Amino acid sequence: AILVPKMSGLNVVGSSLKYRNLLVVIKQTAFEEYSQLKLRGQAPKALRWKRLEQRYKAHKKCVNDLLGVLRKQEVGFSCVNRVELDRQHLADIDLLVAVGGDGTVLSAAHFLDHGTIPLLGVNSDPNVSVEDTKTTKKVDERRSHGALCMCTAQNLNESLPKILFGESEDDLTNRTRIRCKVKSTFSETRLVPALNDLLISNPSPAAVSRFRMGYLEEMEPSDKPKKQMYGTVTRFAGIPYDVTRSLNVWSSGMWVSTSTGSSAAMAGAGGQKMDFNSTDLQYLIREHMMENANEDVAADVNNQMLADGEKLHIRWNSQRGRIFIDGSHLTHNLELGDEILIDNNAPPLPMFIPKSRARSTN
Repeated sequence: AILVPKMSGLNVVGSSLKYRNLLVVIKQTAFEEYSQLKLRGQAPKALRWKRLEQRYKAHKKCVNDLLGVLRKQEVGFSCVNRVELDRQHLADIDLLVAVGGDGTVLSAAHFLDHGTIPLLGVNSDPNVSVEDTKTTKKVDERRSHGALCMCTAQNLNESLPKILFGESEDDLTNRTRIRCKVKSTFSETRLVPALNDLLISNPSPAAVSRFRMGYLEEMEPSDKPKKQMYGTVTRFAGIPYDVTRSLNVWSSGMWVSTSTGSSAAMAGAGGQKMDFNSTDLQYLIREHMMENANEDVAADVNNQMLADGEKLHIRWNSQRGRIFIDGSHLTHNLELGDEILIDNNAPPLPMFIPKSRARSTN
């Protein structure tokens, strides 16, 4: 029999575990990374070692507290470092727990392609603690905001058992993700689904990103393109599409985000904060240099929504390009002539999200 501790506000008498086999993904802290560089004489001289060590200790305490809760509830689990996570670790698990911050959550989400395993984020070292709200002392601004984390180090002992026993299923929501396909001369690649956003740009931030943007409309084999000048027929997975509403763009690249990521880089770049429950996507052209061409360009072309069923098409016209998936760690290189399909048809990801955010409009 499973021994269940008495907990205030949680009625688990006679309850059974909903999640019995967990994979705990643990981030490697900056203190650990820089300590390895220090041994090789490569650590930056300006590092604040005491601050990094404090964050390391806070993170490790949270990890130990989490594992203590799992052992107390007799939950089966295994642990893996974030940088060592592989798809083989996902066999026979029914919940993935990412311990660190938003970056750890995003990295873990990239391995959940099919959207069949729920994801729980735990912020191990939040940027605002209970003590910080009562004082005016300085805090480490580099700590994670934890927008994608359901639990924190402060509420772990109370919130985690509720999740394990199925008491928090109302907080489990399906998050829309971005599907992105890249077609090159001899290959077609489906990138991992993006939970937050994509950045499509030249690898150099000082270089111009040239591309032609339009929308894809599925065609019958006997159909002709609606516009002969730029209505080139293209194919993805063997399906013919007409490229419509085509526009030539010289810019600093383009952001594409989900509603989940609309309050992050998209908002910082001047985009719109979306309703958190929206399934639409949003794109934003960065520093668009409008051409004096014969094309009619609407005033709001730089920032628009991509609704269900709409497929964005990009033909890359620069010598080099790169797609950044949920940050800088995961990328895909582009070459001149590559074509990109973007829509919201990636499998949604079940995630535990606090009700306060899931019900709000950012």
